Amino acid sequence: MRDQVRDLEKLGPLPSEPAASVELLKAYEILLHGISKPTTDEEARALAALFGTDDCFGLAWTLLHLVESAPGWPLLDCLTGSGEWTETLRGRRDVAGSSHRIAHRK
Repeated sequence: MRDQVRDLEKLGPLPSEPAASVELLKAYEILLHGISKPTTDEEARALAALFGTDDCFGLAWTLLHLVESAPGWPLLDCLTGSGEWTETLRGRRDVAGSSHRIAHRK
């Protein structure tokens, strides 16, 4: 697992927008943007655990795109539970799966 992912795990879930300091946001931003795609399945699992309660000024979308870049995506164990970001990941998986099925029918 890359150092950036380990460092993000140490920081914990993304903070909510009202609770985030500029310094903390910069730390998350630097680490997230330092991860090149694709992530490994192990990294995606670790990153999927870092979603917070809101989009954290767009950083949650960066996190989502990293999670989805894993070669084994969708990782079903990342899609359990509730929460806005888990629901978003499930919805995106469902849409992608529908598009894939339609393309194969043609």
